[in-house]
Amino acid sequence: MRQLPEADRDAIRIAQDPNFPRWLEQITATGGCSHPVHLSGSTTTLDGATGEILRQYDTRTEPGERLLVRCRNRRATVCPACSRLHAGDTYHLVRAGLTGGKNVPATVRHRPRLFVTLTAPSFGPVHRAGDDRCHPRRDGGTCEHGRPLGCGALHDPNEILVGQPLCADCYDYPAHVLWHAHAGKLWDRFVIGFRRQLATSAGLVQSRFAEHARLSFARVAEYQTRAAVHVHAVIRLDGPAGPDDEPPAWGTAELLIDAARASAGRVLVRTPYSPAVGELALRWGVQVDARRLHTDGDGPDDDVVAAYVAKYVTKGASETGAGTDHTITTWDDIDAAPVSEHVRTLMRACWRLGSLPEYEPVRLQAWAHTLGYRGHILTKSRAYSTTYAALRAERAQHVGQADIPDSVTERNWRYVGSGHTLGAALIAAGVAEDIATNREVAREVREVSR
Repeated sequence: MRQLPEADRDAIRIAQDPNFPRWLEQITATGGCSHPVHLSGSTTTLDGATGEILRQYDTRTEPGERLLVRCRNRRATVCPACSRLHAGDTYHLVRAGLTGGKNVPATVRHRPRLFVTLTAPSFGPVHRAGDDRCHPRRDGGTCEHGRPLGCGALHDPNEILVGQPLCADCYDYPAHVLWHAHAGKLWDRFVIGFRRQLATSAGLVQSRFAEHARLSFARVAEYQTRAAVHVHAVIRLDGPAGPDDEPPAWGTAELLIDAARASAGRVLVRTPYSPAVGELALRWGVQVDARRLHTDGDGPDDDVVAAYVAKYVTKGASETGAGTDHTITTWDDIDAAPVSEHVRTLMRACWRLGSLPEYEPVRLQAWAHTLGYRGHILTKSRAYSTTYAALRAERAQHVGQADIPDSVTERNWRYVGSGHTLGAALIAAGVAEDIATNREVAREVREVSR
């Protein structure tokens, strides 16, 4: 008789355990998390006035004397269950800043709002997909390395060649990774320039802009096929007090569009001088898109924008083909990474430049797995809308896990492990799939009943 696979045998063992029902409850509570964190400890809630014990929980009564909690990883390649939850939170966070809700007034929907896309500059010609031929051939033209200056092919978007340099030796890999390393500073300079341009256009002293208006935003970084980041941002103009304050009469969407384009064109960040690279002048790419968000259907829909941002934040670097989801710790890790040669060369550029003292502050080696890009995929200004922490607290209150008012909670927890056995992973994947299917059915029912 053929022996069952190890995962199946382990799943049967778990299912036959007397504590299986409670273990399954924990797995279901995590949404079928692929890599749960194992905790041991207790929580005791006391009446703040009398000291009476109001609620007590201890993992000594749990299977294995441990509690499983979500890993909360946003990447679908790492944990599909937690990434779906993160995408939902992101959707509500972005949408609240567009339409109101979550303590944001509904009046923000009628404020001047933009959807802005900023791109990276060119670091060298790459193969392009589309209806037009990729870099039409120049008769006999070659670069200094003897490679053709043109391609002339019609590339399908899914071709591996799309996004790869026409000539890897001509491509400016140091500039590419250093641009990534300074992308956060480029964004900061863009926002500062945006405010200054608005102030100038409104006839205000730049230093007094905050007395008249406030810019709020949420932005997400996305890797293009050439493995260069571009930024999508929702930008809203409020009064000086934020979303509860109406913007000044001069603050029109058209004024915001002009200010966004002007600021993007002026931003300049210089890298420290390096004997190996020199001093680079970093800018945004020439492709800048700034469009008004309308409330009357004439333009990108608020829900569509929120859904787009939410969908992207769950994508890991490996899923986009622009890096890996795990930190690179050695040169051998780069050689073993399942990436294109173009991306591998970018990682090597990070590793080499990261060893130079002048680039130590940007920690290129630590961020080699993301090609030098640092920071969160999604960031927002403080007054844009709610926070992830507030959304999690609201969810905890909804399921009855919030703290009791006028009480004192004593917590004593320690980390004791993470992940699943093979059989547990099989069961958790089934739970996650069932939850996702139920949500999809519920969504379809809601749409039909509208």
